[in-house]
Amino acid sequence: RRETFGNSGTRIHVRFFAGWDYPADLDTRRDMLEAAYAGGVPMGSDLPDPPGGNTGDGPRFVVWAMKDPASANLQKVQIVKGWATTGEPSPPWAQSGPQTAEQVYDVVCADGLVADLQTHRCADNGATVDLSDCSYSTGLGAAELSTTWTDPDFDPAQRAFYYVRVLENPTCRWTTHRALARGTAPPPTDPPTVKERAWSSPIWYTPAEP
Repeated sequence: RRETFGNSGTRIHVRFFAGWDYPADLDTRRDMLEAAYAGGVPMGSDLPDPPGGNTGDGPRFVVWAMKDPASANLQKVQIVKGWATTGEPSPPWAQSGPQTAEQVYDVVCADGLVADLQTHRCADNGATVDLSDCSYSTGLGAAELSTTWTDPDFDPAQRAFYYVRVLENPTCRWTTHRALARGTAPPPTDPPTVKERAWSSPIWYTPAEP
C-alpha cells in the first residue's frame, strides 16, 4: 500500500486525496474520509481518468493535517506540483531529455492568513523562538489545517504529480538544544531554528490516451 507519509522528527499527521467530483467543501464535512475514499484516490495513487473524459477545471485535492501534540503548532500546508518539461537540460551537462519543473503552492495558512494570488505564498504569521530557553510561540499557528484545493495552473495535457508538505512554526534546531544544555553558544555555522515538517506520498496525473 502506497498511502503513506513521512516527517522530519515530530509526529505530524497528514491525509491527502484527489478526485474529479469532490464538493468544494469536502474538507469541512464530518464524513470527509469516507467521501474522499469513495469519490477519489488517496496519496500514493494514480488518479484515474475523469468520468466521461471531461477534465473540466481539473481534479480537486483534499488535504488535512494535525500537529504533534508535543510540538509547535502548524504554520501552513503546501501542495508541491511537479511536471515534465521539454527543451535543453539545465545545467548543460545534465542528461538530455525531458526535465522536471516544480511549483509550490501554499494552500492553507494558519491564523486567518490567505496566500497571495500571484506568489501563492502565505505571509509570515509572526511565530518566534526564544533562543535563551528554546520556548516557542504557542498562541500562533493551528492544531489542525485542512482545505479543498484546485490547481489554478492545471493543464489536462500535461503529466504531473502532486504531494503535500506541512510546516510547523519554528522551533530550536537540535544543535541549539544541545548548546543550551551545555551552556555554550549555538554553532554559528548552523541555523538556530528549524521548521519541522511532514510530507505525503504523491498523487500522479497522466492524461488520457487520445
